[in-house]
Amino acid sequence: MTCSGFEIIDHTADWALRVTGNDLRELLYNAAMGMNRLMVADVTAIPQTHTRQVTLSAYDAESLLVVWLSELAYFAEMEQLVFPVIELQEVSVQSVTAVLRGGHAPELQKHIKAVTYHNLQISQTAQGLEVTIVFDV
Repeated sequence: MTCSGFEIIDHTADWALRVTGNDLRELLYNAAMGMNRLMVADVTAIPQTHTRQVTLSAYDAESLLVVWLSELAYFAEMEQLVFPVIELQEVSVQSVTAVLRGGHAPELQKHIKAVTYHNLQISQTAQGLEVTIVFDV
């Protein structure tokens, strides 16, 4: 399945996304939207009843991506909250500050146990940035 900014790809035991973006901000956004799509069949059905502000930091861009998606996966697993509206306020190679808007998902179609570092490398391409993210489900 191919959508704007991300593509769900086959992986042997887990789920994986190939994510693209013009810059790190767009890559983080597209990765979150792709993960949402893995977890919930109809993201547009999620009510916007909850708002969260998050500030996260990490050693480098790859670690930031894992920390970012892990935070979103935590909200989904622990509180069944999915955030289809994401406003990335500040993004650097080592930190992200965002406002999240969403609500309770009626059902998660995939439960993400972990965002892995398996072969995780953000690459510069002619079109921008690209990364493949493997999720332990």
